Amino acid sequence: MARERLYLFDTTLRDGAQTNGVDFTLDDKLVVAKMLDDLGIDYVEGGYPGANPTDTDLFAQDRDLNTTFTAFGMTRRPGRSVSNDPGVAALLDAKADAICFVAKSWDYHVRVALETTPEENLASIRDSVTAAKTKGREVLVDCEHFFDGYKANPDYALSCAKAAYESGARWVVLCDTNGGTLPHEIEEIVGAVTTVIPGDHVGIHAHNDTEQAVANSLAAVRAGARQIQGTLNGLGERCGNANLVSIIPTLKLKGEFNSRFEISVSDDQLKALAAASRKLDDMLNRAPNRHAPYVGDSAFATKAGIHASAILKDPVTYEHVAPEAVGNRRRVLVSDQGGRSNVMSELERIGMSVDKNDPRIARLLEEVKEREALGYAYEGADASFELLARRILGKVPDYFDVEQFDVNVEQRYNALGKRVTVAMAVVKVKVDGQTLISAGEGNGPVNALDVALRKDLGKYQKFIDGLKLTDYRVRILNAGTEAVTRVLIESEDEEGERWTTVGVSPNVIESSFQALMDSVVFKLVKSGATA
Repeated sequence: MARERLYLFDTTLRDGAQTNGVDFTLDDKLVVAKMLDDLGIDYVEGGYPGANPTDTDLFAQDRDLNTTFTAFGMTRRPGRSVSNDPGVAALLDAKADAICFVAKSWDYHVRVALETTPEENLASIRDSVTAAKTKGREVLVDCEHFFDGYKANPDYALSCAKAAYESGARWVVLCDTNGGTLPHEIEEIVGAVTTVIPGDHVGIHAHNDTEQAVANSLAAVRAGARQIQGTLNGLGERCGNANLVSIIPTLKLKGEFNSRFEISVSDDQLKALAAASRKLDDMLNRAPNRHAPYVGDSAFATKAGIHASAILKDPVTYEHVAPEAVGNRRRVLVSDQGGRSNVMSELERIGMSVDKNDPRIARLLEEVKEREALGYAYEGADASFELLARRILGKVPDYFDVEQFDVNVEQRYNALGKRVTVAMAVVKVKVDGQTLISAGEGNGPVNALDVALRKDLGKYQKFIDGLKLTDYRVRILNAGTEAVTRVLIESEDEEGERWTTVGVSPNVIESSFQALMDSVVFKLVKSGATA
């Protein structure tokens, strides 16, 4: 039996831009649009031309994209004609393949927010859709607060949706704008809508205020909707929008959806999903959600020894999908909760071939447990574990020796007469018998140490030029004035590979320096540098 087509509509560049702390530049929008296009997304909503200079510039230029690039804006204002509405004019003039109008569908909002009559609102929907169709554009109508409107006055909410469809809208999108509707309500109401509007013209736009946006989107599909709107990583105002990074693999890999429906994302494009999710976080300078379904670092990670052993023997029954299908990987974590199976799995991953009966395995496991009792956490520090394992099971070259480091933090007036806090670090290292002294300034003591340490490592400098720190986390392990601190540092190299290192000490500078050292040494080992 032929599968039905589902369409994916991404609103990252508009809804996602409403996320607290997110501010896309024009270049950002072009990069994200290309990334979404490469993923195979059917529609990419670029923004609201005329609302701000960035979006206006975006829709003024040509783009080489296969996706249906969509402009967003309001239906004509009450009391005006389409030809006398600047907002509609900006949409019609935009270089866009499609136009998505947002329209009120709750009679309460029509009266209070628009201060107009229900009939005028319906006329506004019809006129706007007709004008865009006349211009040769594909048209979508987002029925704002549709589910609340339907609960309050189902006849009027349906009349708004019908007005859009009967005027020629390709898609009538039902919006759970405040994110308060539950899946069983979504399924019931979408089912009612599809009795009057064909399901292959109905879309769902869900917000995540009750953590139901993905479930609501899938419920809408089960009830007959054939377009799903959402954002990468669930970006969006308040609690976010439906997360396409979770929806896409569910549609591709889960029984009922995979057997009944097909989407535009190919198997190869699905394998790029984790990379796309992380790339967006990188662009926004946000730490990726380690526990994100499908794509997070912990999505296919296990810690307990009994589960680790079982997963290695039979991963199919312990993992709901193959991690490689979405561009992720299995992680069997090494910790004081794990056993020999965890260690052997991690050694295999890093390419160290060791017999499981080698007595050094027991020594390595004992060392891990002793160090974790002191506060180290190797389950989240893959690179530090690899260095520890190599030191016990093989060898890590003595690339350089840090003889001394000093960190100084001072407040002073700068040249503009403004009082500033400045951190400076000096590091003395010995490389091949030669002493090298480097100084660095930073926006804090750890940043200054990092700058100074990587400023001059002699013959090894070429291996670390592309190294950068991407995340820094500190945890206080016990209370009081003698508190022990654990520092986790995430690093990235020029190839885009990431790793995490750990340091533990009562002194936060010392624990940070341990993690920094491991990061640099790991990069040298990874690059094949020799002593």
